[in-house]
Amino acid sequence: MAKKAAKRASGDRRTAGRRTVRKPRVVRETQRAAAGPRTLAIDIGGTGLKMLVLDPHGKPVNERGRIATPQPATPASVLRALKTLIATQPPFDRVSVGFPGVVHDGVVKTAPNLASSWQGHDLAQALRTATRKPVRVCNDADVQGLGDIDGKGVELVLTLGTGLGSALFVDGRLVPNLELGHHPFRHGKTYEELVGKAALEKSGKKRWRKHVREALAQLDPIFNYRTIYLGGGNAKLLKPSDLPKNARITSNEAGLLGGIALWR
Repeated sequence: MAKKAAKRASGDRRTAGRRTVRKPRVVRETQRAAAGPRTLAIDIGGTGLKMLVLDPHGKPVNERGRIATPQPATPASVLRALKTLIATQPPFDRVSVGFPGVVHDGVVKTAPNLASSWQGHDLAQALRTATRKPVRVCNDADVQGLGDIDGKGVELVLTLGTGLGSALFVDGRLVPNLELGHHPFRHGKTYEELVGKAALEKSGKKRWRKHVREALAQLDPIFNYRTIYLGGGNAKLLKPSDLPKNARITSNEAGLLGGIALWR
C-alpha cells in the first residue's frame, strides 16, 4: 500500500548517478480530471514551515508555500504561522502533517529541535480546530520516506536538516517513530550532534561530510538495508563520492508528497 502511494506521490523522477531528483508536476485547476479529496500537506521543520495541496492522486495543485519557523518555536507561535500560510492555499478536504519528533495518535511526545512546550501537545486536534478538516500527524522522516521508498526489502530514510530524522520501512511497511538521531554514535556524542545543522556550522562542510560517511558506514551493518535515502535541506551538500552504491539523495519535496500516504 505504501509502495503504491509513494509511486503516485513521486511525480517525475530522474536519477543522475547516485542522486535522485524528484520533480513533481503541478496539476492546474483546468487539468483536474478525477474527483476525490484534496490533501493539504504540511511539513514542520526547525527552520521552515512548508505546505502545498495534493490532488486525489498525490500530485501538487499549487506551488509549495514556505515561511520561516518562528523563534521560539512554541505551539502557539508555530500554529499562528501555519494559519497564515494555510490562508494562502487552494481549497482542501483533509490535512497531513510531518512533525520533527515522536508523535502518537496526533499528540507530540518529543520535539527536540522546537520548544519544550510541545511535549504532550495535541497537534492534530489544534489543526482540526483551525481548519475544520480531518487531520493526521506523523513523524516528518516517516512522511518523507512514504514519498521516497520503492517498497522492496529494508529501506532506511535519513533527513539531514536542523536535526537528524530517520525512518525505517520493511517491504513498504513503516516502523514508526525510529529516532536514530539521539542514539549514541561516537566520542560520547549522538548521531544528531555530529551530523545536525549545529555540527555543520561548527565543523564546516568537509568535516561534516566525513561524519555523514562514518554514520552511513555504521548504520549499514546494523540494518542491512537495500536502499538508504538521504533527504532534508543539507543532503544537497553531499558529493557522489560520499555515498555508497545503495544510497540515494532525494528531493526535500518528498516530505510533502508523502502526506497523501497517511490517508491510505
